[in-house]
Amino acid sequence: MKPVQVGDIAPDFAVTDSAGTAVTLSQFRGQHAVVLFFYPRDNTAVCTQEACAFRDAYTDFTQAGAVVIGVSGSSDASHQSFAQTHGLPYHLIADEKGELRKLFGVPNTLFILPGRVTYVIDKSGVVRHVFNALLQGRQHVDEALKIVRELNAA
Repeated sequence: MKPVQVGDIAPDFAVTDSAGTAVTLSQFRGQHAVVLFFYPRDNTAVCTQEACAFRDAYTDFTQAGAVVIGVSGSSDASHQSFAQTHGLPYHLIADEKGELRKLFGVPNTLFILPGRVTYVIDKSGVVRHVFNALLQGRQHVDEALKIVRELNAA
């Protein structure tokens, strides 16, 4: 599948997060921007750094009108433990079969390692920013927050 790019309408999905809450991308349309970040798996060094950086900036994202959603191939049980251990306040989606990765066209790195890609989606559902960098977990947060603030100011 072709990767989702800037200017594309983000594909909708209907999933349940690790807390059992139903989540669709369309439920935020017209109300909030969405920061959707894909990461390889829970409890690895860069993934934990990135998840905690999103946690630390969570208030900044919500004040700028954005919802944060993290997606990895880890299980719901892993996500629950990961969220509890690190105090993660946002939705975590278990994508064990890689269906959301495929829907968004998130590439694997070196053909085996799930990629780390962050999408910023505006209130109308249009992708406004895509950041793809495997080892720069913190930069995903900085890039996304900058774009969300720009969208909020516009």
